Amino acid sequence: MTVLKTSLRSFLAHKGRMALSGIAVLLSVAFVCGTLVFTDTMNATFDKLFATTAADVTVSAKAAGDDEESMRRGRPDTIPGAVVAKAAAAPGVRSAEGSVVSLAVTVVDARNENLGSSTGAPTIAASWNDQELRSMEVSSGHAPRGPTEVMVDADTADKHHLKLGDEIRTIAVTGDFRARISGIATFKVTNPGATIVYLDTATAQRQLLGGPDRFTNVNVTAKDGVTDEQLKRDVDRALGAGSYKLQTAAEAADAGRKDVGSFLDVMKYVMLGFAGIAFLVGIFLIFNTFSMLVAQRTREIGLMRAIGAGRDQVNRSVLVEALLLGVFGSVLGVGAGVGLAVVLMKLMGQMGMNLSTDDLTVLWTTPVIGLALGVVVTVLAAYLPARRAGEVSPMAALRDAGTPGDRKAGWVRGLIGLVLTGAGGAALLAAAAADEASTGSLWLGLGVVLSLIGFIVIGPLLAGVVVKAVSSVVLKPFGSVGRLAERNALRNPRRTGATAAALMIGLALVACLSVVGSSMVASATDELDRSVGADFIIQSPAGQPLMPQTEKAVRATKGLDHVTAYRGLEATVTTPRGHTAEEELSVTDPTYPQDVRRKMTAGAHQDAYGPGAMSVGSDYATRYGIKAGDTLKVAFKDGRTTSLKVAAITTDEGNLDKGVMYVSTATAEANVPADRLPRPFMLLAKAQDGQADAAYTALKHELAAYPQYKVLDQTDYKQTLKDQVGQLLNMVYGLLALAIIVAVLGVVNTLALSVVERTREIGLMRAIGLSRRQLRRMIRLESVVIALFGALLGLGLGMGWGAAAQKLLALEGLQVLEIPWPTILTVFVGSAFVGLFAALVPAFRAGRMNVLNAIASE
Repeated sequence: MTVLKTSLRSFLAHKGRMALSGIAVLLSVAFVCGTLVFTDTMNATFDKLFATTAADVTVSAKAAGDDEESMRRGRPDTIPGAVVAKAAAAPGVRSAEGSVVSLAVTVVDARNENLGSSTGAPTIAASWNDQELRSMEVSSGHAPRGPTEVMVDADTADKHHLKLGDEIRTIAVTGDFRARISGIATFKVTNPGATIVYLDTATAQRQLLGGPDRFTNVNVTAKDGVTDEQLKRDVDRALGAGSYKLQTAAEAADAGRKDVGSFLDVMKYVMLGFAGIAFLVGIFLIFNTFSMLVAQRTREIGLMRAIGAGRDQVNRSVLVEALLLGVFGSVLGVGAGVGLAVVLMKLMGQMGMNLSTDDLTVLWTTPVIGLALGVVVTVLAAYLPARRAGEVSPMAALRDAGTPGDRKAGWVRGLIGLVLTGAGGAALLAAAAADEASTGSLWLGLGVVLSLIGFIVIGPLLAGVVVKAVSSVVLKPFGSVGRLAERNALRNPRRTGATAAALMIGLALVACLSVVGSSMVASATDELDRSVGADFIIQSPAGQPLMPQTEKAVRATKGLDHVTAYRGLEATVTTPRGHTAEEELSVTDPTYPQDVRRKMTAGAHQDAYGPGAMSVGSDYATRYGIKAGDTLKVAFKDGRTTSLKVAAITTDEGNLDKGVMYVSTATAEANVPADRLPRPFMLLAKAQDGQADAAYTALKHELAAYPQYKVLDQTDYKQTLKDQVGQLLNMVYGLLALAIIVAVLGVVNTLALSVVERTREIGLMRAIGLSRRQLRRMIRLESVVIALFGALLGLGLGMGWGAAAQKLLALEGLQVLEIPWPTILTVFVGSAFVGLFAALVPAFRAGRMNVLNAIASE
């Protein structure tokens, strides 16, 4: 009880000094809990949606694949209309209703603006039927009654300012058709962002499926007392056992959950990873705080030891203070995490994914995880300072606070740091020299961990060298004030190293990702310049296939020499030695070798487009002992099995189409039924000599009516790649901002505690003539030097990681290493401003000290 009282009294006495450490714990816990609440809410939203929309039993085509498969073909799998009557006649069936649903559509308004979601949520065209009433209600107007009427969901109507009577156009594989909005339907559950348009059944069959008396599925409802499993068995027998794919409501919901579950899991673990980085940075802040508090209380602890307190009691006293800090910060962090989740939901709503706070899901595990992490991390960070406190002898009561650390321990630490850094560097070199990506990735991961730990351990040793070097350039113009700032930064190298390490971690990741991103863009640009002969690329940013009317418009454009369609097709390939595996074939027109220049190790690229011919990649050929002239057995998905001769072997040295197997469009059409053949996802076009500009303008004009597709020349395509990588990096930088914020708090806390520690010294300097302005400048310069020290370590370490990672990417064809010097220099200069910002409050407080009181302080 005495230890608890002492700890509580000490904690309350130093609550101001611990505030920033508490904020670091709060932010880290909030990010973890916010991520968990946000993803749990999304899961609950989708679960409720799937559970509400699923029929008791859903009947669909036996070969029905996933949504991506139907998108590639441009139309979904269908079943005959007669299935409805057969299902309705089965025992236990109350009703059976055919429905039409297609995701392979684009909907545009009268201004030709795409009404689809920008978040990746699908655009759905469906027939309006009784099943839809489970999740939707007509809130305005009426349901569609004929081919000239359509109904839209309320979220889409609100977002795009649609009203009754407005005309919209639906683009499908069967053609375009226009209709006016007759009604607006509102979701009874949360709509995660999909755009939905409803047609009457006859129109949906004709416009989405290409003919009458076909459905994509049949929704079967059970009579009272009949379970879904029993209903499924009865309907299956009535339709012919195994003739169709049947799913109960639970099975349909599970399938839907699985479709979105992988995306949600990736998002959750990525965000938790960045929260872990913030926790790691927070450890340095907490460690520094308790180290400085213990140093400042040396005499106090010595007095406690002198009057009978044991080492264990002093140790426990400090750990209890850490426990109190962890509990306090974690409890606030859990509450802040719920608020963060609500903010994330609102942001997603602005982007088009609607998540209702009514579905806010806080599982009991979330606060438990948040509290456990916050408390454990805080106590672990305070463990070493607590041990040092326990080692304070009673004689320390006669000495000044803040005695220097053990020089021997410093050299031991430096030796360990050098060994770890050297081992990390060796692992990074091994990663760069690896012949296989899998082996290199292991070396890279080991190198990153070891070099990071090595730099953290060796930080105090480096401080003496790097801080002096930085000070000689940055602080020299400030004369004696600059020299004082330098000496203050070097006074306690261990403290300076720990403070800089917190900033180093975030900036190392920024530098590494910047190098990797820039190298990816530079490599892709170089590959495009060397390999792509096509003048134009036509594709959908969302990955939608090219509709027939779009392809026809492109091929009819004046000024083009040729147009090449590019599609993917799955097949099972068996080698002469009997190896069988599923492969993705690239189906292209014979003009493709003119559009993309591929190097060959055997044969000519053009030979792969002859009758009964194909090509394989060099790695595949080497692995399975394939030579030009060998015959492969190819079983096309949804098509025939045939034998194709290997007429060419493409080199896998580059990145473009690496490992691709080519077959001609004619070969695919001869072996796969037309309604099962995927639509092209890309068109490549070559302009006639001297007609490039005119053809570019004409293509844009021809495709103006189809906003889902983009016409890109090579300059546009390079910029698109750069923008995509840039958007990804910006998102990552945004997540890393949390770690950098915590690092800045660490600098603020270190300076604030340092000012308190040096109160008497500051008073004496003021007494002998140091002005308030010079004092504040000294503290700001000290902060700038520490920040630049951390930036140099972080940027240097990150560039090393990035260079090693690029060597691994070179195995995948990304050959160009590019250091983004403008970004690196911007971050370095920005670190100086971070240092200035962090010093504002400590410098202000130091400048306001009363000189006499400061001199009289102990």
